[in-house]
Amino acid sequence: MDFALPYTEEQETFRKEVRSWVEENVPEDMKDPVDYKDITEEHYQFWREKQIELAQKGWLYPTYPKEYGGGGLTGDHETIIEEEFLRGRVVKAPNQGIILSTLLVWATEEQKQKFLVPMLKGEMSSWQKFTEPKGGADLANYQSKAVRDGDDWLLTGSNVFIGDRADPDMIWGPMMTDPDAPRHRNLGFFMIPVPTPGLTIKVMDMLVNSEKRAIFLDDVRVPGDHLIGGDHQGWQVAGTTLEQEHGGRGKAFPLDEVVENLVHYARDKKHNGGTLSDDPVIQQTTMEAVIDAHRNTLLAKRTYWMYQNRMDINYEGNVANVHGRDSSLRNARAVREVMGMYSYLNTREPGVPHGGTQETNQRDKAGQNHAGGSTNIARVVLARRIGISRTQEKAAPTPSTATSHSS
Repeated sequence: MDFALPYTEEQETFRKEVRSWVEENVPEDMKDPVDYKDITEEHYQFWREKQIELAQKGWLYPTYPKEYGGGGLTGDHETIIEEEFLRGRVVKAPNQGIILSTLLVWATEEQKQKFLVPMLKGEMSSWQKFTEPKGGADLANYQSKAVRDGDDWLLTGSNVFIGDRADPDMIWGPMMTDPDAPRHRNLGFFMIPVPTPGLTIKVMDMLVNSEKRAIFLDDVRVPGDHLIGGDHQGWQVAGTTLEQEHGGRGKAFPLDEVVENLVHYARDKKHNGGTLSDDPVIQQTTMEAVIDAHRNTLLAKRTYWMYQNRMDINYEGNVANVHGRDSSLRNARAVREVMGMYSYLNTREPGVPHGGTQETNQRDKAGQNHAGGSTNIARVVLARRIGISRTQEKAAPTPSTATSHSS
């Protein structure tokens, strides 16, 4: 059975346009490096300029509204763009889509012009500010405080495991606005300019293939119009962010490069007069990883299709999220079993297979599955969505489903 997605002649013409742009605009030394640590200042500045150019073409955030700087394109366009950008190792957009969706749902029109438009145009980059040192993934127990001072707010607190590739122009996340209010009604959600007096950012030396930071806020002053939603609606606003982070938008073109490389390695690696794939145990381990990866792809694509068609999504994104977390660990183990010590060779080792992608993946899976909350929390959310928990919940509003955010 052929599971390949058929493309129309018009779509294939668009693919050629995207592929030609990548080939003409992305030199080999500016492609997305396998190891995050290989990004240079020249590389960073190159992509800040290119991302503005991509936004002007409507390809940076293809399906977001054109009136705010997005592409206004279809999910099919985004799928082709993702496919070709992955193929050409184009560096990802400088903002996580989760904040873009949050602003679309919760921001006023003035706030959309102030924050959303420059983000969609590639002119502003931002970081998520969620995890606290003592609270971890327990956002309902947030301790960092926001205190009114006239029309402004003074923010004090700290966060860890913050950051992304691009240096931020803005940091965003919840703060406790009312210590006397009940849980889920005691938070506000703020956009914090960078740099700003009282804000300190320090690099955290970590194992995973990304650079994370600790941030400290000491009476950081932000204007009143940097509060998204009401001053007691931070939990609800953050819920829209988390809905996206927990798989609620799906993925246009999920690709498991590590598993694809594993297949090539098993097929091509010489062993005992044949190849590794001649060994029935290796063959079984490899194909189980392939099936796992394909299953993950189908789940993520299903959610993406539902999202683009503005269908009610309650548990589907969470199913993909939990499966993706578990399957990525299973497949990391499969890589170790098939490739042995070769799975630990980094980008600088001679003879490293597949450019070292498997080594960066091993480091990521050693800890990165805690991003967006632990897998246990993801399972709890899923249990609540499918009705097998003591408590039940519905999905938070997203741009696909929201008609009002007044409650």
